[in-house]
Amino acid sequence: MGKLSGKVGLVTGAGRGIGRGIATALASEGCDLMLTGRQLEPLQSTVAELQLFGIRVLARAGDVAHAPDVDGWFETIRREFGRLDLLVNNAGAFDGGPLEDFPLDAWDRVIATNLRGPFLCTRAAMALMKPQAAGRIINIGSISAQRVRPNSAAYSASKHGLWGLTQVTALEGRDHGITCCCLHPGNILVERRQASDKAEDDEPMLSVAEIAEVALLMAILPPHVEMLEAIVLPVQQAYVGRG
Repeated sequence: MGKLSGKVGLVTGAGRGIGRGIATALASEGCDLMLTGRQLEPLQSTVAELQLFGIRVLARAGDVAHAPDVDGWFETIRREFGRLDLLVNNAGAFDGGPLEDFPLDAWDRVIATNLRGPFLCTRAAMALMKPQAAGRIINIGSISAQRVRPNSAAYSASKHGLWGLTQVTALEGRDHGITCCCLHPGNILVERRQASDKAEDDEPMLSVAEIAEVALLMAILPPHVEMLEAIVLPVQQAYVGRG
């Protein structure tokens, strides 16, 4: 039996990249899963891979910032699994540019995906986890929540907000057996970066599997142990004093 056998998890943005990597790591330890994302096809591909671990896995497409979609996901979890032990708020969006030129619709899209979405999912998860007096929520932040770069106003603001949401969730959850932690990745070699010719995508990178290993560590900690925050980045990536 795996370290998460008998547990049920939900991973948002699970069709590719970090979300897919985390879902794979959780499945390898026996966790049954619900996977969500905007597009059904990559989710179905992930499902086919994860079923090889002998777990039960479902996929639902939708928008993490759209409340009816989120409510539908959690109703499916309630109906199909009867409980939720782990929520990974991973779905994310990035758009950049100088503040004076940054479009309002781009700002709204990034904030909606990176902050409104985790709020909606956390709200629904708490409603399931409190009656069972157990659960863990892992928010995928960014080192931009600690050290910002130019031309990243919406992204950096959303990740700062996610770190604040993490702390409030941890406080409100601790009397109910619910922990909440925030994993801040540095540069990760996701599919988008593999296909990119931008200079910043030639910086040192971690693999998806390496960041997923840290998320798994958070997930398998004993219920009385909280890893509130972790910053994980390549040794050679500029971080302290960057700008």
